[in-house]
Amino acid sequence: MATIKKQLLLNLLVIILALVNFTACNYSFSGASVPSHLKTIAVMVFADRSGSAEFDLGQRLTKRVIQRFVDDNTLLVGDRLNSDSILDGTIVSLSEADLVVVAGEKASKRRITINVRVVYKDLVKKITVFERNFSWYGDYLLGGDITSVRSRAIEDAFDRISQDILLGVVSNW
Repeated sequence: MATIKKQLLLNLLVIILALVNFTACNYSFSGASVPSHLKTIAVMVFADRSGSAEFDLGQRLTKRVIQRFVDDNTLLVGDRLNSDSILDGTIVSLSEADLVVVAGEKASKRRITINVRVVYKDLVKKITVFERNFSWYGDYLLGGDITSVRSRAIEDAFDRISQDILLGVVSNW
């Protein structure tokens, strides 16, 4: 009889722990403050007003931002005519500066800083949700294939900017 009571108590404990574990695992941050009426987003091609003469800068950032939304899956990416919300952005500036100067006044490392202005609108309620500036940087060492390391620095800046834009939209921070 004592063995049966122990077994029942053990089974009850396992069920309680399983329920606690199941409810704890159901918590999600995704879409924490996206209004329920917004299901889709159109991402317009970022205009490049940086004056940098960098090839296809706007398209590269647009592609990165779209990929962030696709990976996140909180809002589905759609076209302008069929979307509930729209993200419109402009690359305002791309600046470069020496970061590390070695003996003889020669730079060994440079930093590219990119500033972006973003407007996010709710097309259902016809309101501007936010207008914000986003900025980040990428560093690169001088020497070797400057074109590829400089391009990688720009991509590093785009990685962080696109992440911040996504967080701004889905969390409204």
